[in-house]
Amino acid sequence: MNDRRLVTVIVDDHELFARGLALLLSTQAGDRFEVAGLTTHVEEAPGLVESCGAELAIVDLAMPPLGGAAAIRQIKRRFPGTRVLALSGSDDLDLAEQALRAGADGYLTKSADPEVLVAPLLTVAAGFRVLEGELLDLLLTTTKKPPESLLSGLGSQDLRLWTLLARGLETNDIANRMLVSERTAKRMVASLLNKIGAANRVEAAGLAGSYGLLEDSTEPG
Repeated sequence: MNDRRLVTVIVDDHELFARGLALLLSTQAGDRFEVAGLTTHVEEAPGLVESCGAELAIVDLAMPPLGGAAAIRQIKRRFPGTRVLALSGSDDLDLAEQALRAGADGYLTKSADPEVLVAPLLTVAAGFRVLEGELLDLLLTTTKKPPESLLSGLGSQDLRLWTLLARGLETNDIANRMLVSERTAKRMVASLLNKIGAANRVEAAGLAGSYGLLEDSTEPG
């Protein structure tokens, strides 16, 4: 890792911040990082990782309309070898937990000094996790009540379908798994999205992560 540059992409809806971060990495650590691309649209994140062959992705969490956690989950599902550092403009504990559940390898707030960002990025790229100390203390000491209200209104088939959606399966694969026709599967997906209040599949995947549905999933990939 030390004798070549890490191919890196930046996903942030604030273009000035994204370009500033790219410039910082190029000037401060151009021998370690190659910023191969950036996007301000969260839905473009997985495609950007693929087209650039990115080894490292820096993803802002507060990206409308879907949120960065959904992008992280899709990136890690399609490219599990890509390391992801999540960034947030706030110290929101819920956002941090969503990012980690989605598969982020590290989490930092944007209030962190950008001049010291290189070390955490290299740590994440080396296979270790990065988390600010204060945030780690909060995560360890905060007990959250499980979101029973929504889950209690869903049957076992709904939960299984939600898990399949979150794992990124296409409609025909879902139909095969659920032993229904593709047309029926489309109706089931539409009904589930309505029940959970998700606008689309990517948002449903992000919600699944925040509800912890994939943590104990044994559904084959």
